[in-house]
Amino acid sequence: MVPISSVRVAAIVCVLTVAACVPDGAEIDLLFQSPSAWIDLSHPFDAETIYWPTAEAFRLDTVADGITEGGYYYAAYNFTAAEHGGTHLDAPAHFAEGRDTPAQIPLARLIGPAVVVDVSDKASADQDYLVSVADFTAFEAAHGPIGDGVILLLRTGWGRRWPDAEAYLGTALRGPDAVPLLHFPGLAPEAARWLVDNRSIGAIGIDTPSIDFGQSTMFETHQILYGENIPGFENVANLEAMPETGGYVVALPMKIAGGSGGPLRMVGVVPGR
Repeated sequence: MVPISSVRVAAIVCVLTVAACVPDGAEIDLLFQSPSAWIDLSHPFDAETIYWPTAEAFRLDTVADGITEGGYYYAAYNFTAAEHGGTHLDAPAHFAEGRDTPAQIPLARLIGPAVVVDVSDKASADQDYLVSVADFTAFEAAHGPIGDGVILLLRTGWGRRWPDAEAYLGTALRGPDAVPLLHFPGLAPEAARWLVDNRSIGAIGIDTPSIDFGQSTMFETHQILYGENIPGFENVANLEAMPETGGYVVALPMKIAGGSGGPLRMVGVVPGR
């Protein structure tokens, strides 16, 4: 968590929050009145970045790195990677034909107030834990209803396992034979359906490799949420630093026209108290 004392930075966040159509001016006033803290919710992209076992991993190739003939320093690199790895966006088009691609997602779904539903205790006891409707209703009993346009973040505690692929994925193996060995928590399809039918969230994020749990074979949760044009954020980092309520998220992915996802730089902002 990095303290930011500049009122100017807080004002920028307020502008972004307004762009996300937050109706309550109280939150905006709070950001103006006191310093905020920024939280980096993205893992770095490097040789340790975790990808799906069948996906192309991140690679950085050096084009130049050193002193040129002109006497000045110059560095440049090429990178290659699959869309879906590291902290990344799942665009609705990933599992729903005709739904939004990364370039089509409205900014109002990527920037806005956030809530964190913490199931880390349950997930620590069950690597295949499925976030349930009961988890949402318990959260709402304590904090009030999950509001319209909210970015819903699911904290399983899996982010602490990064970048240990075996601990994070359930296996360090690569290739198709590794997929049946995947074990990590996710969101139950019936809970995804409950969100679609009863709430109007802007986006959803989780600190695991997939919004569906590791043993899923049909990816029903992906199908349900993305069919409603709700984007997802996977491999989210540092959710333990976000408050359950009162925080904000800015999640800006690479704008890949016609794609199904892409690398994501995601940050949280917490109003000062």
